[in-house]
Amino acid sequence: MGAEDADVRDAAVRDADVRDAVVRDADAQGTYVPDAQVRDLVVSLHRLMRSLRRAAPAGRLQPTQVIALSLLYEKSPARIGELAARVPCSQPTATAAIAALEARGLVRREPDPSDGRASSVRLTARGAEALSEVAIAEAEALAARLGTLDPEQARAVVSLAPLLRRLAEADDA
Repeated sequence: MGAEDADVRDAAVRDADVRDAVVRDADAQGTYVPDAQVRDLVVSLHRLMRSLRRAAPAGRLQPTQVIALSLLYEKSPARIGELAARVPCSQPTATAAIAALEARGLVRREPDPSDGRASSVRLTARGAEALSEVAIAEAEALAARLGTLDPEQARAVVSLAPLLRRLAEADDA
């Protein structure tokens, strides 16, 4: 092993020791500091989703529009401000996304029953179908990638779905 390799290894050991000390200290205080593996997982999940979106175009839907459709699929109707907070994006960005979705017949605005000055947004049957098409296309792209793994690895990844869903829903509770 060369001197450069030893320096890299020593730096990695020092980083791990510092990280472990920070995590131990945080645990002693009742808080949690994500370690490098957790950060790597977050980055990997973002990269995977971005690459699946590129591999399976969403029928000219923007990412914000797909997120808005999925939020409306879970809870419809919703106000634009509520959608903006949950996407998250600015109110003008959410308004533009909803206007584009409405123009395509994927959502419908209607008077908010609790406030006559406001409107609610409801997912249409066409919107649910468009969201399903996006999900199917991305699932097909993921299945192709899972096919590059050995069967045990592919099963391990797929078995994480209920846990990832639980983590995703933790914010909704």
